Amino acid sequence: RDYLNVIDGVKAATLMSHGFNDWNVMPEHSYRISQALKDRGVPTQIFYHQGGHGGPPPHELMNRWFTRYLYDVENGVEDDPKAWIVREDVEDNTPTPYDDYPNPEATSVTLHPQGDGNGLGVLALTDSGERGISEVVDDVSLTGAALAQAASSSSRLLYATPEFTQDVHLSGVTTVTIRVAANATAANLSVWLVALPWTAEGRLVDNVVTRGWADPQNAESLRESVPLVPGEFREVTFDLQPDDQIVPAGKRLGLMIFSSDAEFTLHPEPGTQLSIDLDGTSISLPVVGGRDALGRLIS
Repeated sequence: RDYLNVIDGVKAATLMSHGFNDWNVMPEHSYRISQALKDRGVPTQIFYHQGGHGGPPPHELMNRWFTRYLYDVENGVEDDPKAWIVREDVEDNTPTPYDDYPNPEATSVTLHPQGDGNGLGVLALTDSGERGISEVVDDVSLTGAALAQAASSSSRLLYATPEFTQDVHLSGVTTVTIRVAANATAANLSVWLVALPWTAEGRLVDNVVTRGWADPQNAESLRESVPLVPGEFREVTFDLQPDDQIVPAGKRLGLMIFSSDAEFTLHPEPGTQLSIDLDGTSISLPVVGGRDALGRLIS
């Protein structure tokens, strides 16, 4: 089911279409395939919308692509923008053109969690050092949405940037590094990147920027699991799902770390305790304009 296994056999010009909030076939599939095709010199264009599973490109995009590569009409589509993204709250499926995806102007910006994440800690541009150990108690009966909205919870850690004074454009792949220990030989590890405050309607598409999951038993290899040693820390680095989103002024970005995600992970008995070493924990965001842009936008 992973087309990357046969990607060397793909020669056809490819117009890829996907939704950033497709939690069935996740955005990483189209992202990885389109990147691999571009690396191999295959003509590639990508269309993303902000919805879920399904959703074709506008007929105009498909018509130009098929006219060129099925009917061999020289219409210049190969010189068109390589990425077309439907922006937030656009209802008619009209996409905005970009030179490529991820946005070529996006660079990675690392933020560091600090403070009381069981309440609401801080996500800062600078590493204060000696940020200590924070605890999470697993309880799969608590949904991610409920945890993100809770004023405080022992079952999650939540750290947020200051309120943005202007829009922040994220484009690409967010990566997290978490230094974690557990009091058991196995534990789930889940991360959501959320926009705060959580909107009253509570729709995930309005509040969840992206998310991802990891098994600390596979910290070193995705193919070989090594049981955890209770109390022993492991460093886990993994990507969240690709995204392209403009977070509006007045919002904050929140990093939420918890254990079992009811929608995606196994459902163990509650009570497993995770210890998060904040000095070994960070999140790297793909910010259009990079660190300078993000620094100017944080009040």
